[in-house]
Amino acid sequence: MKTISLLGSTGSVGRNCLRVAEELPGEFRVIALAAGRNTTELADQVGRFHPELVSVSTSEAATTLAQNLKNLDPSAHPEIVVGEEGLLRVATHPETDLVVSAIVGVAGLAPTCRAIECGKQIALANKEVLVVAGELVTELAQRNGVQLLPVDSEHNAIHQCLRCGQADEVARVILTASGGPFLGYSSEQLSRVTPEMALRHPTWKMGDRITVDSATLMNKGMEVLEARWLFDLDVDQISVWVHPQSIVHSMVEFVDGSVIAQLGITDMGQPLLYALNYPRRLPGRRPRLNLNQAAKLEFMHPDSGKFPCLDLAYQAARELGALPCTLNAADEVAVEAFLQRKIDFPGIPRIVARMMEQANGVGKFSSIAEILEYDESVRRETRRLIQKDFS
Repeated sequence: MKTISLLGSTGSVGRNCLRVAEELPGEFRVIALAAGRNTTELADQVGRFHPELVSVSTSEAATTLAQNLKNLDPSAHPEIVVGEEGLLRVATHPETDLVVSAIVGVAGLAPTCRAIECGKQIALANKEVLVVAGELVTELAQRNGVQLLPVDSEHNAIHQCLRCGQADEVARVILTASGGPFLGYSSEQLSRVTPEMALRHPTWKMGDRITVDSATLMNKGMEVLEARWLFDLDVDQISVWVHPQSIVHSMVEFVDGSVIAQLGITDMGQPLLYALNYPRRLPGRRPRLNLNQAAKLEFMHPDSGKFPCLDLAYQAARELGALPCTLNAADEVAVEAFLQRKIDFPGIPRIVARMMEQANGVGKFSSIAEILEYDESVRRETRRLIQKDFS
């Protein structure tokens, strides 16, 4: 039986992870959960899985959670811990075999790194961990003999395809993108995009930021950075193709010209089933892909002129230094401003580009603390830029 600690249990990935665990009774023991303030959902999870340890973001949330658990058998009450220290305790629980890192944003960086230092295997769903600290995290994993198992559908697909060959046989990997809701829009149409329009993703149901990032293709750009570190690739070995049907989740082209693709339905449960059980494959309760119902599979090159975020991410992946951290922090602030109607949709890449220009010449980081300090400074400067030049 594999023992799991789950960081971000009440988010979309966290809920799907627990759904997979429930569907395979006897395979997993959920020993520790970390959430934010959604104490109602967390209390339900505690009642279902009986973890030993639970973390919440604030003391107020801890009090509320304890109140929500008052009808639970006292012998099943978990220890409740709080804040960053609570996250670290969940990530390093001594009995944990696998840590599922599904906290959104840079808040997941420190606990993921601490889990790696403790030799825990990592199922990684937090893209910011590798976007802002890819070199540090992968070196840390290598030193501690830890494998990073990707949960994102695209990188999970590449991981599966790579089992068909050796590392030195890979010519390139191909990340697929749905194209978001604005595929085929003109520049003039993009200038009139509203938050409501951007949040209507055609194939996936995700959080607000990642949905907007999918619409700008920034999400795909960040996946280029992730792939660069996860699979030890040169940036020029990573291609992006738009695939509106979202059936082919990604592909690997080998040096002999063979292209191996991973296909599946649009359900996060499927890559989680793979990552949680790796290296085994176990039968799950996911619906099966029916290719007879797929009328066609289309592939096209992205229009970087209309969606410049992708090129900005490629630039960050090539130049490294502080640019990946700048890209992520500035984008998160810009997306928030767009959702609050402070800037227009094309303003997102304009703001990110401005902040990246300011970051040229900043060297690489030597510690997680440096990254987090720099991340916060970029967020402050981005907010000032928006207030000064974009309001």
